[in-house]
Amino acid sequence: MGERTPAFYEELIANGRMTVYLHYGDVVGFVDAEPGEVTRMFISPEAAGLGLGRQLLEIGIAQARVGHSGSIRLEATINTEGFYQRHGFRSLGRGFFSHGLGGEPIEIVYMELWEPPLVLQ
Repeated sequence: MGERTPAFYEELIANGRMTVYLHYGDVVGFVDAEPGEVTRMFISPEAAGLGLGRQLLEIGIAQARVGHSGSIRLEATINTEGFYQRHGFRSLGRGFFSHGLGGEPIEIVYMELWEPPLVLQ
């Protein structure tokens, strides 16, 4: 992921922006968001299939809704597109990783979760 160092993530955690999931003291997943977008989410391969992805995605969506109404966006790696589709996201198109700090480009899928506003009758 380019020039990202542990200090980059430590600052996000210290500022309360990133939620991490610990398993016996080891970070096995994390998520962070800003209004309207889930900006980062990762699950270690050892933790895959345990439901942690769904839990972290729910946290990320809730964080992205703070101060925002309308669709929630994210940029998914190609191999995670199906996961996000199963959780209500739709694919909008493909591109290359835009949140990096250098490094090789990674092909991604632009996705959005759209929930129409409630109409009270």
